[in-house]
Amino acid sequence: MKSQLILLASFFLLGASFAQSHQPNIIFILTDDQRWDALGFAGNEIIQTPEMDKLAEQGTYFENAFVTTPICAASRASILTGLYERTHGYTFGQGDIKEPFMAQSYPVELKRAGYHTGFFGKFGVNYPGFSGLFDEGEDYDRNGKFKDRRGYFFKTIGEDTVHLTRYTGQQAQDFIQKAPKDKPFMLSLSFSAPHAHDPAPLQYFWSQEYDELYKDVVIPAPKIGEEGYFLAQPEYVRTGENRTRWHWRYDSPEKFQHSVKGYYRMISEVDAEIGKIRDVLEREGLAENTVIILMGDNGYFLGERQLAGKWLMYDNSLRVPLIIYDPRSGGGERVSTAALNIDVPATILDFAGVKSPASWQGMSLRSSKLAYRKEILFEHLWQTPIIAPSEAIRTEQWKYFRYINDPEHEELYDLRIDPMEINNLADDPSHASELKKLKKQLEQQSQRYLKEKARILD
Repeated sequence: MKSQLILLASFFLLGASFAQSHQPNIIFILTDDQRWDALGFAGNEIIQTPEMDKLAEQGTYFENAFVTTPICAASRASILTGLYERTHGYTFGQGDIKEPFMAQSYPVELKRAGYHTGFFGKFGVNYPGFSGLFDEGEDYDRNGKFKDRRGYFFKTIGEDTVHLTRYTGQQAQDFIQKAPKDKPFMLSLSFSAPHAHDPAPLQYFWSQEYDELYKDVVIPAPKIGEEGYFLAQPEYVRTGENRTRWHWRYDSPEKFQHSVKGYYRMISEVDAEIGKIRDVLEREGLAENTVIILMGDNGYFLGERQLAGKWLMYDNSLRVPLIIYDPRSGGGERVSTAALNIDVPATILDFAGVKSPASWQGMSLRSSKLAYRKEILFEHLWQTPIIAPSEAIRTEQWKYFRYINDPEHEELYDLRIDPMEINNLADDPSHASELKKLKKQLEQQSQRYLKEKARILD
């Protein structure tokens, strides 16, 4: 009897070991408004992000990562469903995301594959089925009832009220420690930081221990921050939300220093929580079989063109950090091929050994097919008076974009010689053929993804 029990115990241990070795644990970390260069590894000499830098050094760093829609709601829906906004149709003011899209979302596919799943933080998508989407989860964001620091300080650990970043980090540690030992886990963490708390005059809030960080640093003025770059914008951009929020955050040297330092402090606080999570993985003996993916949900203006926020088709809005750390591989790789937010769910499923739904529009970032991506559609389709909707097409060399309600205003940039998108070539006769070609590509892509929407909903 004793030998049988030992044999049975050995069987279960081997089974758990087999599952863990063939299906890694996966942690997906999403930050809110972290632009691509708000990272030490990206060459930023001011911001302190040692844990993110370590993940990049030990893993794969994507030098040209983008979101397909530069706003949190639509971008997060694209990450969940693997679809462009034009297909899933979700953004602010659209009601709930439609069930056929969520029925093939990555958490559904992973639960079906036997993963223990969790989500903590800002879900950012209206979906009445959230409570059943993950095995464990809590959806929370900044508290809009408060127009002061309480927007970020309203959650408690024990008897202490803590910053949302600290709270989310603790939820992650607790999840890892309590996760079943007989199956792999997939944990999605969605930090509200470094998003400004919009109702508050001070905008940015961080934990007290970060008060001294960057205190003696002078943040350099933004490149292309002169008034001429602002005046070159169409009237509806000059009077829109990008300009309104510039006044909130950057319209004086004092505001600029406070806001950028606050933004950096909040990213550094997220970074510290990542270190704590990795420490727990080590203590639990899970570090060698846990893949970590880190990404921002959209880019961010830090005063460039005298604008703030995101939403526009410039790279400030679109370009984000993206890192994949797989302890089972060599790491230390830099990838220059374009990578997208819609690629993340396919990548997660690829690590789990699960086939992606045929309707998904991204591809695994581990796929050799990534090198053959020739063009990217970008879009921001929300019809609101304060933000002009727009759409763009990008190739390795060119970017063309237009505003949906004003298609006569066009912008064309040769990214190889003008990566900051300063010299608009749309009215240059010598580039008329390139403009025409890109317009056609944009229209073809738009129609393609609209047709796929109808096909999924049928």
